[in-house]
Amino acid sequence: MKMIMAVIKPFKLDEVREALSGIGVTGITVTEVKGFGRQKGHTELYRGAEYVVDFLPKVKIEAAVPDTLVERTIEAIETSARTGKIGDGKIFVSDIEQVVRIRTGETGGDAL
Repeated sequence: MKMIMAVIKPFKLDEVREALSGIGVTGITVTEVKGFGRQKGHTELYRGAEYVVDFLPKVKIEAAVPDTLVERTIEAIETSARTGKIGDGKIFVSDIEQVVRIRTGETGGDAL
């Protein structure tokens, strides 16, 4: 089992959710986050005053998937979240040692 975490642009969330549903990912967790990478923020003008926005709004998606779905999940996120411009985001993959479904006590792959 792997935990796939992706940080994407907020307006791409619906496309990514649909792509993941289409390949059989049964559940995701979505969190609104702020951050910066190479984009380094930008300058905005508000009521005549210029200010720097250091942290840009992003969406973090987390999905626990079986090993058989890892590559398809990465590909689905990558193709549906891509705009071709700086700030499209990142995908991180890490191992999951154990999963427990609280309601039933199921563990491992059955808990997904």
